[in-house]
Amino acid sequence: MKRALIVYGGWAGHDPEGIANLFEEMLSNEGISVDKSDSLDAFLEDLSVYDLIVPIWTMGTLPSEAEQNVMKAVENGTGIAGCHGGMCDAFRNSTGWQFMTGAQWVAHPGNSSVTYTVNITDKTSPLTNGIDDFEVTSEQYYIHIDPAIKVYATTEFPIADGPHASNGKVAIPVVFTKTWGKGKIYYNSLGHTAQIFKDIPEAKELMRRGFLFAIR
Repeated sequence: MKRALIVYGGWAGHDPEGIANLFEEMLSNEGISVDKSDSLDAFLEDLSVYDLIVPIWTMGTLPSEAEQNVMKAVENGTGIAGCHGGMCDAFRNSTGWQFMTGAQWVAHPGNSSVTYTVNITDKTSPLTNGIDDFEVTSEQYYIHIDPAIKVYATTEFPIADGPHASNGKVAIPVVFTKTWGKGKIYYNSLGHTAQIFKDIPEAKELMRRGFLFAIR
């Protein structure tokens, strides 16, 4: 049986426990055994026993030893998949984490009241096949990205006004993958709270497929 580790915590505004419980249910429904921890100490354990790591931890500080342990596990084949701030706005001082995961959040103009479209840009991939463009009312994540990522869905800025708008229209990734050694990485910038996945079936299905893509 495949094994997954969910590590959740950090800033409470992103509902880490609610998302952890939802993702545990989703993974269990796929026949995956799940361990959960609300402590970063879990990243100091032997991670080679896991086929997938699901980080749900916004901001916070990741000790160097824990960072290196996760990076080595992924390099050796453990997959990693996450959403929203739980993966790509985790550990802002950990450049190794950002190098591995492929992006870093920098802004969400308009905060959580923005209604925007998620545009599926690769309709042939198993990650997105059969999923049409859809609308979300939530935070619209502006992220700085690794040019090595493969993008499957984007959203267009600007919608909310601000100094960034003077740059004109720009497509920012919502769903992407990359690799780190033998490990596969999946990110979905949706998921400000668990309710997004409960209310929008496309968002939940994208995460489900992402877990199955990334798992060893």
